[in-house]
Amino acid sequence: MAPAPERPIDGGMPTEALIVHVVVSKFCDSLPLYRQSQMLARQGIALDRSTLSNWVGSACWWLTPLYELVVTSVLSAPKIFADDTSLPVLDPGRGRTKTGYLWCYAVDDRPWRGPTHPAVAYIYAEDRKNARPAEHLAHFEGVLQVDGYAGFKRLAGDRADMSIRLAFCWAHMRRDFFQFHASTKSPLAAEVLTRVAALYAIEAEIRGQPAAQRRQVRQQRSRPIVEALYDWLHAHIDKVSGASNLAKAMRYALRHWPGLIVFLDDGRIEMDSNTVERAIRPHTLTRKNALFAGSDGGARHWAIAMTLIQTAKLNGVDPMAWLTDVLERIISGRTKVNQLHTLLPWNWQSSRHSDFAIAA
Repeated sequence: MAPAPERPIDGGMPTEALIVHVVVSKFCDSLPLYRQSQMLARQGIALDRSTLSNWVGSACWWLTPLYELVVTSVLSAPKIFADDTSLPVLDPGRGRTKTGYLWCYAVDDRPWRGPTHPAVAYIYAEDRKNARPAEHLAHFEGVLQVDGYAGFKRLAGDRADMSIRLAFCWAHMRRDFFQFHASTKSPLAAEVLTRVAALYAIEAEIRGQPAAQRRQVRQQRSRPIVEALYDWLHAHIDKVSGASNLAKAMRYALRHWPGLIVFLDDGRIEMDSNTVERAIRPHTLTRKNALFAGSDGGARHWAIAMTLIQTAKLNGVDPMAWLTDVLERIISGRTKVNQLHTLLPWNWQSSRHSDFAIAA
């Protein structure tokens, strides 16, 4: 008798398609496992939440090599966006949750027609220490676009060869002025917002143009606005109360100025880190609905599933169809470890010869 084919769950009945449906429903459609269990019960299917959790863990175990390949692909790019976000994790024995973190690294060169395929990688860590990004980016060299987190600044400063160049985020800089204006209607804050809006208007015009053309336009039109804003901040910072939120916003802008202006000289760089902010947003909704991850292992599964699903969506691929096909190929052995690159969303072709691509 021929040996039975590999199954996603040893001795289990669920197919790859069913397991992927559970994974995508949770991490793409933000349906927690307890809700999925209730929905199945209404159809006469009794599946405990713990059973669904085991299915998710098994799927992520099979998909780990592909996840690691995506992470390697992202972290080897010459220009990446980085940020972090919290993830409550159940702390057994203490009757409460602890705060873990998902570190998010994203690549998207489409605004300047770059050669790199868009992708996002989430890495789970139990804390937010400076050592985390230093570990993740130990071999990274290039432009790192971030907010003002001290860990990224230290990482760049510790490189004697200056192999990491920080680009800071205008959206973060603008946020403090916007909040101050919203509460006080300050004309000084309004002036900053108007000048920043003019920069974003220029960015909207050149989005999708080659890097050289973007740089040329920025030199001609954006640089005068930026230089005038710098002079304006210096001229007004001593005229407002040093304890006010407006003064704090001005000091933040001036303190990060060298990293805020690097986009002027490099057409590949964006004005802000909204690319990674958009990658974090789906996690935020899933976190709100699920409340917490069940363990550190569950948090790592969270990172794996979010990485693969969000990368598929960035490349206009239906995550349900893609992951079902990928899981079938990996479990059956039809795709070997040294062929995993063919399963990446930008290389993937369905074994069913169906068009599973969706609009980006």
